[in-house]
Amino acid sequence: MTETLRQDAALIEGIAAYRRHGYQRTLIDPPAIWAEGGSRLLDYGPPEGQPVLFVPSLVNRAYVLDLAEGSSMLRWLAGQGMRPLLLDWGWPGETERRFSLTDYVAGRMERAMTEAVRVAGAPPVLAGYCMGGTLAVAAAQRRPDLISGLVLLAAPWDFHAPDPERAIQAAQTLPLLEPTLAFSRALPVDLLQSLFALLDPWGVAEKYRRFTRLPPDSARARLFVALEDWLNDGIPLAAEVARACLGEWYGENAPARGTWRIAGLPVDPTAIVHPTFVAVPSGDRIVPPESARPLAGLIQGAVLHQPAAGHIGMAAGGRAERSLWRPLRDWLRTLGFKASGVRGKRNMSI
Repeated sequence: MTETLRQDAALIEGIAAYRRHGYQRTLIDPPAIWAEGGSRLLDYGPPEGQPVLFVPSLVNRAYVLDLAEGSSMLRWLAGQGMRPLLLDWGWPGETERRFSLTDYVAGRMERAMTEAVRVAGAPPVLAGYCMGGTLAVAAAQRRPDLISGLVLLAAPWDFHAPDPERAIQAAQTLPLLEPTLAFSRALPVDLLQSLFALLDPWGVAEKYRRFTRLPPDSARARLFVALEDWLNDGIPLAAEVARACLGEWYGENAPARGTWRIAGLPVDPTAIVHPTFVAVPSGDRIVPPESARPLAGLIQGAVLHQPAAGHIGMAAGGRAERSLWRPLRDWLRTLGFKASGVRGKRNMSI
């Protein structure tokens, strides 16, 4: 009983310490070279660098890949001679709330890929993070002409691995969510965060307890607050997309079973012929390694990288440069990109 009270007190103190911390994100977004609806394509330059188009999840803000000074994978890669482009999905408006996964992949995402080719003068490497990686698999199969390689970062594929019962339980929440989906045509941020918290309920409490032991002015404390601010800055999920993710992905395990379809055609990773880099963090509690690892076996010749990191820490944590950024840079350099000298103009199409 005494230990329980001590842990509860530490949890409350950790939450309070987070709420009163003075950190605020100050990074300014780079120029948008294309826009459609609420989505933008951000260009981190340099113009002559190897283009890499990053696609984040639909349920979190894109800036996790550009989190803070010293914790930005995109700015670091730009400093290494790459040209990172970021598809920022944005907040779903009236149009996006009617979207299906086909609308996102075969519509908006393909148009962003087309613009990336035009601006960069060459097909980019397509890099998908988390849910964005699952979508990138479908896009890479559909439009191999628009990419020069594929990067999958903690991308879920087998949604029943390693615990099919938990996945099915997540799918069984769908009927309870239907009134909200019908009313708002989206799954609200608060409900999304509750579903994610269920993936690792004990971990949420423990991280706040650990935060109480950090000096408030330390780099680790600032990074913790930056990541928590990002986690709390979620995005609603369009109703049809939420139904597909919970019903088809978690309930039916459609991607792994070969029954997931985009624009009527099954998504088949074995059809991908481009060089592929698959990063599967060993400490991932959001996308279990068993869920993401099958893609490395399904895509012929794929390079499997398994950093000792978590789902978010791999991309934006204190050891992210060593865990992911450097290995990814080194792999990108093996593709033999040569700058063409073509520089596209910015195009804003709303």
